[in-house]
Amino acid sequence: MDLQRKKKRTGTRRPRPHLTRCDRDQRGQARADRSAHAESSAFVTCTPMSAMGENPAGRGSFTRLQQFVRKPRERVEVCELCATPLGPMHRHLLELPKHRILCACDPCAILFVDNARQPYRRIPRDVRRLDHFQMDDQEWDSLLIPIKLAFFVNSSVAGKVVAQYPSPGGAMESSLDLEYWDAIVNRNPVLHQFAPDVEALLVNRIASPPQYYRAPIDHCYRLVGIIRSHWRGLSGGSEVWKQIDEFFQLLSRATGGFRA
Repeated sequence: MDLQRKKKRTGTRRPRPHLTRCDRDQRGQARADRSAHAESSAFVTCTPMSAMGENPAGRGSFTRLQQFVRKPRERVEVCELCATPLGPMHRHLLELPKHRILCACDPCAILFVDNARQPYRRIPRDVRRLDHFQMDDQEWDSLLIPIKLAFFVNSSVAGKVVAQYPSPGGAMESSLDLEYWDAIVNRNPVLHQFAPDVEALLVNRIASPPQYYRAPIDHCYRLVGIIRSHWRGLSGGSEVWKQIDEFFQLLSRATGGFRA
């Protein structure tokens, strides 16, 4: 019985394969690696997301991803004649044929001072409030301006004084009776001093008392832009009147106390 059990055990045992020295060394190394992995696995924890940003490898991957993301470019104003970058305070030019306002650097703007042959005019910066300007209600009504805001400029292209007023559709030109206008000029000789094309009489009869300014033409078109951008419905809405009031407050401060 014992002999049969011994034979049975002997028959079921698989012979061990013959291992070379190299094989034994590799198997020993494999056991050592498994043992080391088992020990280290006992301390494995989930890495917080915040810590991943501190990982140099993770930071490198994130940096590489950022290269494919387009960053919005900051809008930088440039001189429209020579492309030199401009600061927030820069000169403006009036392009006469198109009646368009251009941004310009000082070296370019100075080229168009008192040069009637050029297609550009340099727009002055000074704003003056005309406290002694005289215009009564009857004279204003004779000008046939449909609203209580308007500006008047001596146009060298048209060869006459042009009356314009702001509207939701932009600057609108109003037919001007020169006989009535000449009467206003005779009472206000300061109008003879305005530079053609680039200086305008800006009238605000919404205010009480009415306000009159000797204003650069770009300020007048800025008022046009405010009304065009903020007008809502038939009456304009409260926001547009607030913006108009703020515009004239800033314009008054821009005079620096200089009045004529």
